Amino acid sequence: MLQDIRENSQGTIAKIIIGLLIVSLSIWGMDAIIGGFSGEPEVATVNGEDITEREFMRVVQIESQRQLSRMETPDQSLLNEDQIRKDVLESLIRQKVLTQNASEQGLALSDADIDALITQMPQFQVDGVFNRDRFVSSVRNMGMGVAEFRETMRKQYVINQIRTGVVQSGLVVDQNASHLLSIQNQTRDFRTLTLPASMVSDEVEVSEEEVASYYEENSDAFKLPEQVEASYIVLSLEALAETIDVSQEDLQSYYQERAADLAREERQASHILIEDGGDAEEVMKTIQQRLAEGESFSELAEEYSVDTISAEQGGDLGYAGRGVYDPAFEDALFALKEGEVSEPVATSFGLHLIKLTDVRKSEVPPLAELEEKLTRELARSRANERFAEVRTELADLAYAEDNLTVPAEELSLEVRTKEGVTRDGGEPPFDHAGLVRQLFSEDVLEDGYNTELIDVGDNMSVVARVSSYQEARQQPLENVASDIRDILTRQKTREALAQRAEEAVASLRSGEDASALGLGEWTNHADQARTGSSLNPVLMAEVFSLQRPQGETVYGSHLAGDSATIIALDEVNEGEVDADSQEYQQLTRFLSTISGQREYAAYQEYLRNRAEVERP
Repeated sequence: MLQDIRENSQGTIAKIIIGLLIVSLSIWGMDAIIGGFSGEPEVATVNGEDITEREFMRVVQIESQRQLSRMETPDQSLLNEDQIRKDVLESLIRQKVLTQNASEQGLALSDADIDALITQMPQFQVDGVFNRDRFVSSVRNMGMGVAEFRETMRKQYVINQIRTGVVQSGLVVDQNASHLLSIQNQTRDFRTLTLPASMVSDEVEVSEEEVASYYEENSDAFKLPEQVEASYIVLSLEALAETIDVSQEDLQSYYQERAADLAREERQASHILIEDGGDAEEVMKTIQQRLAEGESFSELAEEYSVDTISAEQGGDLGYAGRGVYDPAFEDALFALKEGEVSEPVATSFGLHLIKLTDVRKSEVPPLAELEEKLTRELARSRANERFAEVRTELADLAYAEDNLTVPAEELSLEVRTKEGVTRDGGEPPFDHAGLVRQLFSEDVLEDGYNTELIDVGDNMSVVARVSSYQEARQQPLENVASDIRDILTRQKTREALAQRAEEAVASLRSGEDASALGLGEWTNHADQARTGSSLNPVLMAEVFSLQRPQGETVYGSHLAGDSATIIALDEVNEGEVDADSQEYQQLTRFLSTISGQREYAAYQEYLRNRAEVERP
């Protein structure tokens, strides 16, 4: 048998297979060969096709990292992992049914198509050329194999084809767009009367019985939550820098090292700016050709540049240092030698040709002027080198000791205190959820241990312990009676104003005059739009909610704060609609997109509902 195998391995077919294996391995790595052969546990089966546990866990990890990145202070313990797993699984099921549907429709990418897409992706290129090592490294960093990445691309591409096709099929009736734009651009003519709180102040009284009754009915609102007084140590880069001594010799040496940087360099630039798009590249080539033939940069700037202000000066932008221009413009400018002209540079403003016309450097300021700044820089630099080391020391000491005094003395740090820290947090650094959660943990609150060292910000860490604890308690009535009286007074005032406004509107509708009712004079507001008015937006919403007048003024009222406003709507002015305007075109595209997105969501839901899904 061994002889047969040896003879067959020399055959033509065997050589072809081996050749294909070598090519595959050289391009894609081992994943391309073995990626599809390893059996994996599944988390769900959709219409007979498995969703593997590895795929599921990878997407769970990606979603967890995405949610962490959106937190101001990332904290893994704040993630709802059960909900993440549930959402990810549902997402993968929907992706699977869409992929299957695409296959049924004959939408697919060949291996050659995938290869073409991958080799054209900028993130996998070095100097504009596809680089296999960068590709494999990037894919590995995503937690994927090469074969898995290729399959993911295949799925996403065909799903996007379906999505784009459905969304772009969304339609909108012109009449709908015109009607909506007319309503949006509508203006109204109305008048207002203000009823101040002082108008009803004589009617408002709050008795002791009412205060006591409110206290009993809302007793939970007057409980003080459990709280602690916390002792804590803050280790920050700034605080560490303040403990570092900088000698005069070190400062002098640092000053000499920084001399080149301290001499500010400014560059005088001229530019020719062309609007991007259309024939911009051809125009730029024409300008470059004319420059090469010896024509003046300043004259060409006057002729071509859309920056009309600098064009009048031959494109001159004056002197500027770093941090003034767009990064791409700045990089090109500071790479030029005096008199040189750059290649075209793209920024958000368009395409530039940049010419460096002069360079000037300021004198290095004397050490006396910079002593404070450089001392701070040097101390911070040295503190940065020591921060990780000191942080580890503090973490170890805080774990070993049952107090904060020893760690503070060992590291020359200060023990601080903070009162009134509740489970909802408190003032910094106790606005950090992870630190507060540890402070109220059983180990710290009941057993008297220190918290772990918690990173509450960039280069800032805190360790804390509970100094004293106070249980939740009910505040006595006498301590909150004044607050309750204020609450009830505001409530009764609003009720009285609402009643007065309702009566006034009824009288006005019956034909009585505002002056005769003692309401004062009307304030006129003509041709007011929904937005952009100087009036209260909530009041404007009330104005535009009133029905259209049919020959008679329509009245309404609005209650806000400590006043009520009577509204008299006199006229509704139809909004102008220009079917050729940019506003109309944008609204039409927006409505079409919304319609298409709804159709796509319905299509997804249809496929999901008819799919056979099995879960282990």
